[in-house]
Amino acid sequence: MNDTPPDRLCANAESPFHNAALLERGIGVRFKGVEKTNVEEYCISEGWVRLAVGRTTDRRGNPMTIKLQGPVEVWFKDAE
Repeated sequence: MNDTPPDRLCANAESPFHNAALLERGIGVRFKGVEKTNVEEYCISEGWVRLAVGRTTDRRGNPMTIKLQGPVEVWFKDAE
C-alpha cells in the first residue's frame, strides 16, 4: 500500500477525483498550518482546499463550499 496521499482528492462520490478506499483509510489535512476537519476537496499541487460552510446544502444536497488558496499538507491518519 502506498503511503503517499494523492495530489487531489474529493469526498463527493460524483467527482472523478473521489476514491472511497483512501477516504476510509483516513486523510488528515493541514491548511496554512492548521488542521482542518471540514475539507471536502483538496489539491496539493495547485495549493487550495474546498471547505464545507456550516450545515448549508445546495439544491442537490451537497454541502456548500468555499475555495481557499494556500499551502496544503496531507497525510494518512492510519500512519500516525
